Amino acid sequence: MTLITCIEDLRRLAQRRVPRMFYDYADSGSWTESTYRANEEDFRKLKFRQRVAVDLNRRSLRTTMAGQEAAMPVAIAPTGLTGMQHADGEILAARAAEKFGIPFTLSTMSICSIEDVAAHTSKPFWFQLYVMKDRDFINRLIDRAKAAGCSALVLTLDLQVLGQRHKDLRNGLSAPPRLTIANLLNMASKPRWCMGMLGTSRRQFGNIVGHAQSVSDMSSLSAWTSQQFDPSLSWNDVAWIKQRWGGKLIIKGIMDAEDARLAVDSGADALIVSNHGGRQLDGAPSSIAALPGIVDAVGKQIEVHMDGGVRSGQDVLRAVALGARGVYIGRPFLYGLGALGEAGVTRCLEIIHNELDISMAFCGKRDIQQVSREILLP
Repeated sequence: MTLITCIEDLRRLAQRRVPRMFYDYADSGSWTESTYRANEEDFRKLKFRQRVAVDLNRRSLRTTMAGQEAAMPVAIAPTGLTGMQHADGEILAARAAEKFGIPFTLSTMSICSIEDVAAHTSKPFWFQLYVMKDRDFINRLIDRAKAAGCSALVLTLDLQVLGQRHKDLRNGLSAPPRLTIANLLNMASKPRWCMGMLGTSRRQFGNIVGHAQSVSDMSSLSAWTSQQFDPSLSWNDVAWIKQRWGGKLIIKGIMDAEDARLAVDSGADALIVSNHGGRQLDGAPSSIAALPGIVDAVGKQIEVHMDGGVRSGQDVLRAVALGARGVYIGRPFLYGLGALGEAGVTRCLEIIHNELDISMAFCGKRDIQQVSREILLP
């Protein structure tokens, strides 16, 4: 087996093993992909202050995110179509996260349903909610998340309209994939993926098909989703969802200090600085560039998390230094999943934990709670 030493090794292996349309869905941005690229590139501009001759025994990465204990300041981000990267992908990733001791977030647009993931895990996970025009469906979805014991609701606010994602359009993205000649030829070159998919019945959007009105199969789902994202979504809806949910609420998609203050006013427990992985507004700043200003504006009033561009434990350390309480990983765990299934997600988490631990030590810190902007060069 190929030696896996970093997230890039997992990415290359996933690219070989996952059909093109699903790999491209995970590993691309909108329009020119400038924001997608900036999310990674801007991390590299942040340089560490290396310190020496400091007692580094008994190091700890343990923390809490939205009140939940975590083995490190990392959570699994909500990602759509995870079960198309690998058969039963959401279940496998949730199990890996649970065993490692970090939060897992299930997407509204997952392949495995809320109930599927709950049946295959033993601890509460988080659920990410998109607000659709069909408010009755949203009410039922919230009720299902409650019934499954989800311990936090992650409300995504930056998908009122869909960014133009050129690779998805060129590939004719669908789940399950359309059986065109190009797709059949590509899938034939991915035998591990095909065998996994033949062995599972989970090939559709499990939270939607059979639950939303008039959605019984993939053809009716396509028509429904094209009409359902709600451009009229407002902070009034956030207040309604908070009251309807009644538990921990995390607001995702904040890129501006004014919106961060509105998130505080909404009564949310945490916010996520996020540009949707560069898949919505191309030309927006990177998440790591937006983070310090938002922390300065509201960091004493609300827990600030971030996602976007994280590819290593060093990136997690940089984000924590700039004030993030926690960091979400999307693409890194998807690479691990596509490469090696549940074992690949576990390997991803091991890599990030190890890189974070060693880098923190080189900066002269032995507890993640001690990390601040002083570990970065001005």
